[in-house]
Amino acid sequence: MFAVTGITGQVGGHVAHSLLKAGQQVRAIVRDPQKGSAWATWGCEVAVADIADTKALAEAFRGTKAAFVLLPPTFDPSPGFPEARAVISAVRSAIDEGRPERVVCLSTIGVQASQENLLTQLTLLERALADAPVPVTFFRPGWFMENSAWDIAPARDRGVMPSFLYPLDRRIPMVSVGDVGQVAAELLQEEWARTRVVELEGPVRVSPNDIAAVFTELFGRPVRGEVVPRNTWLEAFTSQGMKNPGPRIRMLDGFNEGWIEFEGGESGSRKGTVPLATALRDLVQGTPS
Repeated sequence: MFAVTGITGQVGGHVAHSLLKAGQQVRAIVRDPQKGSAWATWGCEVAVADIADTKALAEAFRGTKAAFVLLPPTFDPSPGFPEARAVISAVRSAIDEGRPERVVCLSTIGVQASQENLLTQLTLLERALADAPVPVTFFRPGWFMENSAWDIAPARDRGVMPSFLYPLDRRIPMVSVGDVGQVAAELLQEEWARTRVVELEGPVRVSPNDIAAVFTELFGRPVRGEVVPRNTWLEAFTSQGMKNPGPRIRMLDGFNEGWIEFEGGESGSRKGTVPLATALRDLVQGTPS
């Protein structure tokens, strides 16, 4: 039996489906019992537990061969990341009490960076689980290709793709959610001792210009990348309702300045199989026009 948190989201859903395809038993951990009904019809055992509820989460982990753990995203954290710290404390206690045989923890590229940024929440998670009483895999994917969902409308409608990543020809590690889910499921089914790190990116690195070129093909019209000037970010994010945009800005700085990178570099990362064109095609096909 494999326990999967975040199963109603993209990554957790891919993990669970990959496990089911491999003939494994899955325990779907959900907050809302109604959201577990679909997973029950696919043959999953359903456990109701909030990620911050130590007792319920420990019971959901109990008796499992491995548990997939992810931190719910907080894109506008309070200073000091109290929201993440509370969840991390609950997850660590649940692992201590529930004792799954192993844990695969979804982390991120750049988690080792010393500069505080949005991804620091996952740095805190890794630190909390580093001495867990069970073997842990820290699974660190690159930038998700599916983040380009925000670019579909302006690329399709105006032929312009605003980019917070620059220079436009600079390639960074990106990976599809499908690859992340598949590899996470494979890692869950492995046996290992102590703590290990697995870093994952797609077949090749990707630049904003590469994304624009794929959109050009998909939409049958020229699409060009356009850098969003950094001096406009604070006002733009604040106008969107963010109260503490600093960590998000510093994360983008990290990718643009190169200090958010895999700890093992490009040569040390595992490579996925889903190309950018496939990931973006699936995004476009699933987006209303």
